[in-house]
Amino acid sequence: MAFLTVAEVASVMRVSKMTVYRLVHSGHLPAIRVGRSFRVPEQALHQYLYGSYTGSIESTDRQ
Repeated sequence: MAFLTVAEVASVMRVSKMTVYRLVHSGHLPAIRVGRSFRVPEQALHQYLYGSYTGSIESTDRQ
């Protein structure tokens, strides 16, 4: 299992680190605490992003 730092997650999502911290603290993005920092399981990030799609992926396949 691979873990990403908050900075790495922010880079992948192209958002600020504060946005990632908000997602973690609100429970929308699972993370574990290591000392004073957080680590996000890579799979959890992919699941969060997949669940955040606003349109249907299948509808683009039909065109």
